[in-house]
Amino acid sequence: MTKTTLPGIKQFDITGRCALITGGSKGLGFAMAAGLASAGANICLLNRNLEEGETAAQQLTQDYGVTAKAYAANVTDLAAVEAVVASISDEFGRLDILINSAGINIRGAIDELTPDEFEQVMKVNVDGTWNASRAVTPQMKKQGSGRIINMASTLGLVGLANRTPYATSKGAVVQMTRALGLELAPFNITVNAICPGPFLTEMNIPIAETAEAKNFIVGATALARWGELREIQGAALFLASDAGSYVVGSMLTVDGGWTAK
Repeated sequence: MTKTTLPGIKQFDITGRCALITGGSKGLGFAMAAGLASAGANICLLNRNLEEGETAAQQLTQDYGVTAKAYAANVTDLAAVEAVVASISDEFGRLDILINSAGINIRGAIDELTPDEFEQVMKVNVDGTWNASRAVTPQMKKQGSGRIINMASTLGLVGLANRTPYATSKGAVVQMTRALGLELAPFNITVNAICPGPFLTEMNIPIAETAEAKNFIVGATALARWGELREIQGAALFLASDAGSYVVGSMLTVDGGWTAK
């Protein structure tokens, strides 16, 4: 009988592939960028602040020896995002992975929030995700392959008081992921989402010591703690690599057991 050797851990090797991470200069975005760089991918960081992105890119090159570059654009500006994607395609010759990590959160009771605040969250979290996905699709179709990874949230799956803008936006990202996954699967482009629970990022530091955070956020997880940034990397690498090639339209929760409760 011929012995069959399955690829195993080699499926996670993404050496030479090109990844674009929006909002990739800090927080979960940078952690995921570092995770992909550690597996050999060249990294393109898209942020509004070019200097901040360049600092992060230099760190990735120094730590992992890959090519890392920074680009400046607002994800709510489709033309600007398309211009960045065109530059990446020209320079690297391909674009294999997109992680839509750019996002904001404005908290508050519905009668205390303004319509402008609601729209601001929707524009960045929903329009920004749609814009970047639209921008990379022609290149990925041309290649006949690609990975789009959206950052949804546990709050796209369950509710929490005083989070109507954020929860609404992430619920939209969940449905966008499912619809786009079905649309792009025939082109060998997979679309999935990661749904993080409570990670202690810059976005959450302002509420970390509040009673709400202790009782209804961290207290709601089975592990009873904030997530560490490194704990998002495995999910991103799985979905970005050949290891996740049969996963389409999935919501991968990385939440310490929040939604299991």
